[in-house]
Amino acid sequence: MTPGHDPAFTRDEEDLAWRLDWNLLRSFMVIMDVGSITEAARRLDLKQPTVSNALRRLEETLGRRLIDRGPRSFEPTAHGQALYEQVTQMFGSIERLTAILEEEMDDVSGTVSIAMATHVTTPLVDETLTQFQQRYPNTTISITVNSSRNIVDMIRAKRCGIGVCLVREQDPALDYHHLFREYFGFFCGPPHRLFGRSDLTVEDLRGERSVSFDTDRIEDVLRPVAMLREGAAFAWPPAGVSNNLEEVRRMTIAGLGVAALPVHVVERDVRDGLLWRLPPYDGAPEIDIFAITNPETHLNRAEQEFVNMLMERIEATPLSERVYGAGGPVAPKQSAHA
Repeated sequence: MTPGHDPAFTRDEEDLAWRLDWNLLRSFMVIMDVGSITEAARRLDLKQPTVSNALRRLEETLGRRLIDRGPRSFEPTAHGQALYEQVTQMFGSIERLTAILEEEMDDVSGTVSIAMATHVTTPLVDETLTQFQQRYPNTTISITVNSSRNIVDMIRAKRCGIGVCLVREQDPALDYHHLFREYFGFFCGPPHRLFGRSDLTVEDLRGERSVSFDTDRIEDVLRPVAMLREGAAFAWPPAGVSNNLEEVRRMTIAGLGVAALPVHVVERDVRDGLLWRLPPYDGAPEIDIFAITNPETHLNRAEQEFVNMLMERIEATPLSERVYGAGGPVAPKQSAHA
């Protein structure tokens, strides 16, 4: 016998897969996802005592406390966090079974699952979608929109085939493909007092209300944008916050405040007189967008073909042609009488 080796412990580990009620793992994953037993019960369409009991049974089965909970506290333990990371990957693989089983072996068919950040705008993706659908008409494209942080988590947990998002730090377990680079600038809408003025400096923005993305923080993926906002010394709190580009755009056009937006995405709004570019025009923050895949995820044939086509398009396009919005202010649309 190996010194220090406990055969009973090994046997218990082997038996766990047979003793464990996997429904308890699903309940635990949802509890962790939403951070609340009450909300988890609603999501699972179960009564709260049932979900509480499921968590208790799971902890008893594993012999570990997974969540420290009290009247005003709900915090996963180290064991709970480690289990959650494993469980999300397990369920991600199970969710992928549909994509695998729906394949027709003699044809490229099935669903291409893509998770996309809200302000990803590039002809590289658009043209790949067109080419792919023309070549493989029996496929379906499924695009979900989420925050960049959540998209990376989804790819890591194998809950999605392809992610397209902002990245701050690369996970060595994932594959990253540099899709394009975009520049952000400050904009305001027609009701705003600075709209239409071209004699401004960054100092004129001091104390203005702002509209921002919820990832527009020093520690998050939009760190360069957050640093630019911090330098502009906007008033606190912001007038509006969203994780969706369209809603940030809506609040900015409505005049709630100044927002940092991708320059190339809102060019048409500037030309149409819906948005006005504010300083600084030089030294605008640059953000890199990546296509992300997990080498441990089984992509169906349709997804693999889509990834191959997108990679070919990236490789065939010089980086200089994948940099958007690096110029100065966009000229507003001229009137017919100008």
